[in-house]
Amino acid sequence: MNSIRQRAAGYVMLEVLVTIVLLVFGLLGLAGFQVRTTVAEQEAYQRVQALILVQDMMERIYANRVNAASYIQDDIGSSGAERTDCGPLTGKDKDVCEWHNALIGASEVNGTDRVGTLLRGQGCITAGAANEYIVTVVWQGLAPTVTPAATCGQNDYGNELLRRAVSMRVQIATLSAL
Repeated sequence: MNSIRQRAAGYVMLEVLVTIVLLVFGLLGLAGFQVRTTVAEQEAYQRVQALILVQDMMERIYANRVNAASYIQDDIGSSGAERTDCGPLTGKDKDVCEWHNALIGASEVNGTDRVGTLLRGQGCITAGAANEYIVTVVWQGLAPTVTPAATCGQNDYGNELLRRAVSMRVQIATLSAL
């Protein structure tokens, strides 16, 4: 009788151990899913910030369309750049200065760290077709994906698979008297 109870107790102990192992694997899977979700959430947040910054510069160029060609510039807000005082500037220079500060996250700090925007964000404004300008914002992603087609910030992030880019075109109409 005792051997039957001992065998039954052994089976119960084995069932408990198997249950614990299955529970541990399930919890590890859940933890991994949580990590991937957090990375995806941060990537989405940065993409939204980049789109806001692109739209901001597009509106600035369009508002100053007479001088649109003067906005063409690379590496605005590039890595290691410091906040610039834009107060005395006007026109295109003020627009680029304020965009630079937004790209580097100068408006929000935590101690001495800038935390207000993209991870190592920078921008480029290039010429497209006639009266067309391409505004691009690039930043460093958290997980490797596909290398973006845009050349802005190329080779600035170590691994090109970590570079993210969003671009939009602004077309300036050519108006003429008939």
